[in-house]
Parts: sequence; structure tokens; C-alpha cells
Amino acid sequence: MELNLMPMPAKIPAKDGKFRLSESFTISVKGQGAPRLYTGATRALRRLSGRTGLFFSQDFITAKSQDPSAVMTIECQRPGKVVLHENESYRLSISTDKIALTAETDIGVLRGLETFLQLLSSDENGYYFPALEIDDAPRFPWRGLLIDAGRHFMPVEVMKRNLDGMAAVKLNVLHWHLTEDQGFRVECKTFPKLHEMGSDGFYYTHEQIKEVIDYAAERGIRVIPEFDMPGHSTSWFVGYPELASAPGPNSIIRTWGVMDPVMNPARKGTYQFLDAFLKEMAALFPDEYLHIGGDENNGKHWSANAEIQTFIKKNKIADNQALQAYFNNKILKILTKYGKKMVGWDEILHKNMPTSIVIQSWRGQEGLAKSAKAGYQSILSNGYYIDLIQPTDFHYLNDPIPENSPLTAAEQKLILGGEATMWSEYVDAENVDSRIWPRTAAIAERLWSPGSIENVDDMYRRLEVISFRLEELGLTHEKNYAMKLRRLINNVDIEPLKNLIDVIEPVKIYTRGEQREYTSYSPLTRVVDAARPDAKIARDFRKLVDAYLATKKQGAAEEINSWLQLWRDNHAKLVAIIRLSPVLQEIETLSADLSALAQIGLEATALIGDGKTANEAWTKEKLQAVEKAKAPRGQTELMIVSAIEKLVKAAGNI
Repeated sequence: MELNLMPMPAKIPAKDGKFRLSESFTISVKGQGAPRLYTGATRALRRLSGRTGLFFSQDFITAKSQDPSAVMTIECQRPGKVVLHENESYRLSISTDKIALTAETDIGVLRGLETFLQLLSSDENGYYFPALEIDDAPRFPWRGLLIDAGRHFMPVEVMKRNLDGMAAVKLNVLHWHLTEDQGFRVECKTFPKLHEMGSDGFYYTHEQIKEVIDYAAERGIRVIPEFDMPGHSTSWFVGYPELASAPGPNSIIRTWGVMDPVMNPARKGTYQFLDAFLKEMAALFPDEYLHIGGDENNGKHWSANAEIQTFIKKNKIADNQALQAYFNNKILKILTKYGKKMVGWDEILHKNMPTSIVIQSWRGQEGLAKSAKAGYQSILSNGYYIDLIQPTDFHYLNDPIPENSPLTAAEQKLILGGEATMWSEYVDAENVDSRIWPRTAAIAERLWSPGSIENVDDMYRRLEVISFRLEELGLTHEKNYAMKLRRLINNVDIEPLKNLIDVIEPVKIYTRGEQREYTSYSPLTRVVDAARPDAKIARDFRKLVDAYLATKKQGAAEEINSWLQLWRDNHAKLVAIIRLSPVLQEIETLSADLSALAQIGLEATALIGDGKTANEAWTKEKLQAVEKAKAPRGQTELMIVSAIEKLVKAAGNI
């Protein structure tokens, strides 16, 4: 039985038959639950109606919805708490005439309802659910997504639609990165100049923060704020320069990178300020965890400040790392006073820090293991940096506890899970969804499902369906693609441009900023912003070429040639469009190279198909052309180059 579930449960015993869906379908709710039990069931019913077009007679599901004749029953033992380690397990049983969803908590019910909706299928006789039994529970209790609203502000509607996406794939932590060198994004009533002078007017009010927190809680998702300190903090100093380790004046930074400004840890007033600030934020954000950042402090302003250097000597502090541990311990005492637990990036790991803190590892698996061996709880983000435009399978196979882990069973229990991180240097409200989804769904499976579930081909098969289903939640990762292309070509036929952009991707890792200088107000409307990570057509073509070279089947060769002919002829059509769309001129040579590569591929497949070996001169010439085509243009790169290179080498028998 081929199912389109993500995350995939550990076991799915199949039964005979199908539950046929009709307009008489009703849901009955039993047991105890918070209001989200009923609103969640109602949302599921409406989504089911929307997908099928069926006119269900049931309107809102309430505590009184206990019709004994209902074909689907939901039973919940107690309201869940939106806290770490809450029970999210559920049991879903589908037979030919009944559906039963049971869970200890209403949060478990919400997780089960998402699985239920993913199981909807259809055939010539209508819509149905396959008969089966599912007992499901998460592998890790901390399964998160970081959204950076500091560098580029993300409006409330962006946060909400991504919370819906998170709920659909059973993620349970929104890590809200709220302060940066480029912006202070939360209203502070205690120190109003923080948001008034440090945000350019783009910040969340207390009411909006509460709105997002409530929206997340309705979906069983925790919201953890991050206020980055002592570094990444220039926006704080615009209104309160006395916090800084170097004299001002300070202004909001418009470029990206590791900046020198840092809080002054030698000044008593710094901690008095942060005490009052964190008191307000601790009351605003109900989760027991609060993230202090703590990363990428280069220490230059500390080393240049005579007052701080005197403080270091007087207190016998060894170095800047020890000084930051001193600062962090001061902040920890403040957080503890207000009932919060500290989370920070792996730079806060220091022998002087107690094991009560949580380490978020961004620099490597080694840091995660080091934290666990030292007795710290930790979460993994290294390998889940979705802003780096790496392919889905790279993230999918990145396991917080790999099979060959050197950690003991006790140490493994200290690894709470992981978080995908959406840093926002190169995204805004319009294209952020295309960087988060659908790849984050694969990360969600890695954090929920058993580590033994790792079939990449099946993951990609299911991901395509899940990506399509996420659209019903208002996510724009698919919808905005065509819109961006229309804008790039002034609303003429997008097909020639789409043929090119379907097989290119933005450059990977941190090379985009190296190839062109960006600021916080640079346009994010170019080809690189329309191009998507892990381009499916290019990925499928590479796989097709691999299969052909392994089998030499004629059918595969014909399919390869069909694509190559399309790409060969595409440039002539696109050139005419580029002439009237100057924004596309930076990728004109990329389009020409795609056409040239396609012609090379056609020649190579012809040689291979005829059983001939290319001469040395031809092979050398074509490989040089392939190498030239690898060069990025417009911060994008062609993703079929490796496949053409394989065809040329196969034709040349090398």
C-alpha cells in the first residue's frame, strides 16, 4: 500500500477495504480537551470538505458533538499543555464503516488529524480512506522551525501561514528570531526607543505577539523568542547607546555579516537594563524557554575598550570567551528569576556554564556530541540551514542521532531534537515560503519518524504530494513562482523563462553574498529569487541520466532527448524576451549555455546509442564547454551540468 504520509509513522498495519466518504460523514468528540480540540476538529472537517467538494451537514464541532451514529469518533483523555515533553502520540483506526482517533491529549488528536487528512485518496468511485491501523508518536520532543524576522521583517500573516504548515507536518516549536543588527522587531513598553528607533517602524506589537502565540497554541506549537545578545545587537544601541561596548553614534546596519558592536558586560547598568527588559518579555512569552542567541561575537570592541580590559583583569577572567560566559551567567540568573530556561547557540557552551542551559548546535554534529557528553541538553540545527539552498535529501539524511553515534543511551536522551533555520538575508514575505517549503517537511519527518525510515526516493515521491497539499493552508511556495516569472518578463508568455528557471538554482552556502553585495533594501525580485532550491526537473533529469547510463534502455534515451531538444531550442525563444526585459540580461549567457549543453547531450546520447566512442578531440572540447557552463551567473547555477558531463564521459569512454 503506497501512502503519501509525511512524517511517516513507524508501522502501518494494513487492513482490507476502504472507508468511502459521503456527505453523511460526521464527527463525534468524546472526553476532555481544551477548546483547540474542537476548533482543530472543525478545521479538519472544513479542509476535508474543501478538498472533496462534499457538502457535509455538520457545521462546528463542539463538546456537544457526541452523536452515537457519527462515523468518525475522536476521543481525548485530557487537555495537553504546550510544553516540552507533552504527549503527542495518537492511534488512528480506519475500517470500512468506522474511523476512530484516540489520544491522551488534544495535541495528540491534532497530530492524528493531520495524518487522517493526508490519507484521503480517490478513485473512479469517489473519495475514500484506506483501512488501516496507525499507532504513532514522535521520536524527538523538540521539532522546530526558526524564522528570522530581524533581518527582513515577516508580517503576522507570514507567521500564521507557516504555523499552519508546521502543524501539517507535526512540527511543534516556532523559534522566533526577533532582534538583529538590522532590526529590533518587538514592542518594548519598558524601553520604547528599542522598537521606535531600532526597527524602521517594522515591529510586532504586544497584541500581535499574543495573537501569534495563541494561534500557535491552537495548533499545539510552542513559541520561543530569541533576543540575540551580547552580539548581533546593533539595533539595541540606536536608542540606548549606553549598552554598547564602543562609543556611538549607532545606526541600524543595512549589510549582512558578523558585526563588531556588542553589549558592554563590564557595566552594571547593562544588567539592570536587561533585567527590566527580560521581565517584560518573560511575561509576554509564556513558554518556559527563552533564547539569548550568543553567537558570532568577534570580541573586537571588548578588546579595544580599556574599561572592559580593566574589568577582565580585576575579575581574573581568562579571555573573551570566559567574559561571555560571565555575561551569560548573569543573564541566566535573570531568566531563572523570571521562571525561564536559557537556550543559546553553541558558542554559549563553556565550562563555567551550568548544565541547566540548552545548547543549539549550528556549527557541526561535533558540537552536539560535545554538549551531550558534557551533560547539556541540546538541539541540532547544523545540516538544517534551509537558507543555504541545499537539496532536500541532504537535510533528510542529516540525523541528530545517526546510527553510528558515539553517544551512550543516557547521552542520546539529552538530544532533544532539531530545528530548521530560515535566516532572512535573502528572503522577504513574498519568497520566504519557497525557501521553507517543501524541504522543511522532510526535516519534520527526520525529527518525528524512526531513523530507519530513510528511503530518499520514497521521500521525494511523498514530498511532491505534501507540497501540493500545503497550498490549501495559504502557503505560497508554489503559487508565487509563476507570479514572479510574469513580473520578470512584464507579463508575456512565461514558458521560455520557466524552462530555464526550472533547471537552475540559487548558489549554495554563503556564496550569494560573495558574488554580489547586498543590503537590507536590495531587491529580492530577480531570477535568483524566483529560482527554487532542489529544482525538481533538474533533479529528475540527473536521475534519468544515471538510470540510462546504467541500463542503456532506449526508452530512457528517448526521454532524455526530449528534454535536451526542448532546452536546445529554448534559448532562441528566450532571447527575444530578454531584449525587452533588462532584468534578465544577467542570465542570458546561462540560457545560451543551457542550449549548448543540450546540443552536447544530444550528440553524446547518439554516440552512446550507436555503440560508438567519441574521439579524444570531441571529448576534450565538450568537457571544456561543460566546465565553462558551471560558472554561476546572476547568483544562480545550472543544475543539469553534472548529467551532461556524465553523458560526455560515457560517450568518450572515460
